[in-house]
Amino acid sequence: MATIQDESSVNSTFGQRRFLLGAISTLAVGVLAGAGAKLLAGGSSGAFNANSINTGDTAWVLAASALVMIMTPAVGFFYGGMVRSKNVVSVIKQSLVILALISIQWTLFGYSLAFGKDIGGGMLGGLGFFGLSGVGYAPNPDYAPTVPHLAYMIFQAMFAIITPALIIGAFVERIRFRTLVVFVLLWATLVYDPIAHWVWNPAGWLHKLGALDFAGGTVVHASSGFAALAAAIVVGKRVGFKKGEATEANNVPLTILGAALLWFGWFGFNAGSALAASPLAVSAFVVTNTAAAAAALTWMALSWIQNGRPSALATATGAVCGLVAITPASGFVGPLSSIAIGVIGGLVTYLMLLLRNKRTQIDDTLDVWAAHGMGGLTGALLTGVFAEKVINSAGANGLLFGNPGQLLTQIIAVVVTAAYSFGVTFLLLKLLSFMGLRVTSREEAVGLDIAAHGEEGYRILPREEMPEPDVPLLEEGSIVYSNSQND
Repeated sequence: MATIQDESSVNSTFGQRRFLLGAISTLAVGVLAGAGAKLLAGGSSGAFNANSINTGDTAWVLAASALVMIMTPAVGFFYGGMVRSKNVVSVIKQSLVILALISIQWTLFGYSLAFGKDIGGGMLGGLGFFGLSGVGYAPNPDYAPTVPHLAYMIFQAMFAIITPALIIGAFVERIRFRTLVVFVLLWATLVYDPIAHWVWNPAGWLHKLGALDFAGGTVVHASSGFAALAAAIVVGKRVGFKKGEATEANNVPLTILGAALLWFGWFGFNAGSALAASPLAVSAFVVTNTAAAAAALTWMALSWIQNGRPSALATATGAVCGLVAITPASGFVGPLSSIAIGVIGGLVTYLMLLLRNKRTQIDDTLDVWAAHGMGGLTGALLTGVFAEKVINSAGANGLLFGNPGQLLTQIIAVVVTAAYSFGVTFLLLKLLSFMGLRVTSREEAVGLDIAAHGEEGYRILPREEMPEPDVPLLEEGSIVYSNSQND
């Protein structure tokens, strides 16, 4: 008994010291940020001509930014409903943490790497906008000439945030949380920021090549989807994958709610990319809704044909796939073209899901590659087919309107983006393997809600009425309660 008490005392002392060290480190970060505020005082305001700012455009861009922001927790709901009940909290928490983490990364240096002055032949931006120095009230004519530069920055921040959040669907239920945090920070810096620079910075090499990506088919969806494929391969399969262990969705209504919020937020994603309260924003809004509807019906019909019943989960997933497919084309195509993109994109993503599931042993848990990778790729290619210059004079005509060269440009853009994202993600996760990519098999069996976070998504019985646990947590003094009746 004395030995147990001694060990408990040592653990308590160690915990107190660790907390004290953490508090001191946190204070140091705050002091450092304060010193930086003094050095960069006024860097995010600056002189401006009020007549150059359109208040309606500014209001729309800020509203669109808020719409896109809500999409990241919506991804958590969408994914959270599809995992097993013992992992629902972990998935939603991961989305929220990514929202916080990339918000800071983008403010400090991410925006500068993507949209700062080019320093490498169209490959990367410099650090001229570090800490948002020089990103102020005055519009930047290279990006959005009628709204403050800060408004454009925060709009783009929401794209940078949601992109790594999409990847987590590939390795949910088994990723180690601390490794995830480091991976997301490095991935955003090494993959997302350069690709955003290539496509959306006027000096970016794919931008100069003429690649069309109105709202992120390549930058957001192809990059995250092919990163997810690499991540699923490197992290490996879940315990019991394709061995009879039940993996049904724990909460279909939660997934439908997530899909509905994504559909809602996507109007900011696509129509907001017009960067003005303009006719182009209206057009993008309309085609976004139309393509989502077409793909939702396509998935519902295909699931009905395949299984004899129209799946609610398939319908919700199809809507998201349609939103992915229309994203790169949303500012360049008309309503009938958006129906074609929704139907074709829905068919391709459904078939790719079946291919991955039936023909491979890759455990991309929530099929991020099929939905986002192949959906984004399909949409980007179809942009090269259906784009009309009459809809957006800043764009180009596609194959169907007399410009076959645009399709070739789109092929180059998606191949380069997919290859770069897949390759860097693969190497990055291999390098991070020293931290441990995944939780232990015992923690995976318990579920990450309890094993990693100590918080349950569902509690069927009061804790005092629960049966004695048979699987202990790895942390000293912790108790595991597994009540995932849907597993």
